Amino acid sequence: MSGLTAGKVLRFDEVRGYGFIAPEVGDEDVFMHANDLVDEKYLYQEGSEVEFFLEMGDKGPKASRIRLVHQSNSHQLPRGGLAARSVPAPAGERAAPAADAFTRDLTEALLDSVGSLTGDQIKQVRACVVDLARARGWVTS
Repeated sequence: MSGLTAGKVLRFDEVRGYGFIAPEVGDEDVFMHANDLVDEKYLYQEGSEVEFFLEMGDKGPKASRIRLVHQSNSHQLPRGGLAARSVPAPAGERAAPAADAFTRDLTEALLDSVGSLTGDQIKQVRACVVDLARARGWVTS
């Protein structure tokens, strides 16, 4: 039993590092392990469409080389960056904070609220949010 197949993630425990996939063909759930994921493990959520190689493990069907078929829009950046969708800055009485102070506060907020983000992920999120804040006039350069 081996070959590329498709299915949907039934459940995946990011902390324990394993879960199960419901294959499109067949009625037996397929075991999945974090070591066999191609993409970042936080992206594998219930209902995610995946492709994988189906193998027979010691305890039944097992998936290897598991990759997401497509990511939801919530994980993708818009083409052209956030600045491409800018709108006029809101008129307000408060002065916009400096971008440096905003960046420091944003970094701390990301570290405090989502401990599983990597350094590269924090840099990517931070750059997008700061670009958006600049485009909307929420911070000054």
